[in-house]
Amino acid sequence: MNEFEIDKKQVRRAFSRAAQDYDAAAVMQREVCERMLERLDIIRLQPAHLLDVGSGTGWGTRQLGGRYPQAEIVALDIAIGMLQYARSHSGWWKKLFAGKRERFVCADVEALPIASGSMDMVWSNLTLQWCNDLPATFAELQRVIKTDGMLMFSSFGVDTLKELRTAFCDVDD
Repeated sequence: MNEFEIDKKQVRRAFSRAAQDYDAAAVMQREVCERMLERLDIIRLQPAHLLDVGSGTGWGTRQLGGRYPQAEIVALDIAIGMLQYARSHSGWWKKLFAGKRERFVCADVEALPIASGSMDMVWSNLTLQWCNDLPATFAELQRVIKTDGMLMFSSFGVDTLKELRTAFCDVDD
């Protein structure tokens, strides 16, 4: 592992440990998710199969489930603790009788255990910054999306947290 590579084991452990309290601290992540959800108002696609990559505690997954009640949703996250929390808060037992299918998969976005061309929509909110190989990650995402499907993702831009960057520049280069 080189000095700039993300240690996935460490990421997995840290997110698993944080799962119980994560939503209380994930203010920016929730704001970005809400803005992404608003953008879906102009999208005509009604996915039958949806993959939420980096689903975390499942907050966004639950919103997507409300928007697409007939969709089979796969919540995928690298941290088993996040998925355990998501499953315990998903109301999966209610969906058992409503016919809704929801699956929880612990995996890395850089190596998806998902069949090629099986997803109508892939959704990813603030996950790609945890990838070591973005070209390979996008190839993997493209692989699982159906020909007429879509990828919707968010990531940090150059102006994200610029105030924090400026504050650090005053202290250290």
